[in-house]
Amino acid sequence: VTNYHVPQGVGDIVMIQSDHTGAVDILSAELETADLLGEQRKVQPPPLAAPTMWTTEKMKEFKAKMGKEKNGRMVVKRGEVVTVRVPTHPDGKCICWEFATDDYDIGFGVYFDWTTVTSTAITVQVSESSDEEDEEEDEETEGLSPAGDVERGSKSYLRIRYGEIMPVYRRNSHREVQAGSHEYPGEGIYLLKFDNSYSLLRNKTLFFHVYYTS
Repeated sequence: VTNYHVPQGVGDIVMIQSDHTGAVDILSAELETADLLGEQRKVQPPPLAAPTMWTTEKMKEFKAKMGKEKNGRMVVKRGEVVTVRVPTHPDGKCICWEFATDDYDIGFGVYFDWTTVTSTAITVQVSESSDEEDEEEDEETEGLSPAGDVERGSKSYLRIRYGEIMPVYRRNSHREVQAGSHEYPGEGIYLLKFDNSYSLLRNKTLFFHVYYTS
């Protein structure tokens, strides 16, 4: 395909003719550029600060405590991604999390959904991959941006309203309790992703605790 470089001024138009059908499209260069830039600025979310992360060695105590909690323990099956959706709370200013696993590591990442919060209930979503999860949430695929994967495990393409706080990486949660916190950037829903999609053989027993502080 030959490239033609034509200087464009105010009011210029661009005519594009198909070599196959002969059809001609006429575009206003000035208006098209302004419209596209305006839409991009409108939907682009603000940047998110990095979380505060730390680890503790009190594995036995933490697992024993979470094992007694109603929703403090779950199994992430091989090839699955579990997303814990935690809405921002009107009385809180910061989200905190702690988790550990039995015997083997697990992938973990944090994202933020800039959406209106209608309920403060924490929900859990299970999918066979991050790709499948994003498709189920919304069929709209405009403005896709790539996020990290877990050693060639899952590839996650999040819509433009999602912000990445921390990409998914494998954590040594079987050796130390993994903990962290993040100050609310505004109203929305935190997505805590526990990714076991890279494991073809092993299920992972997960102990976790999520809460907010003021």
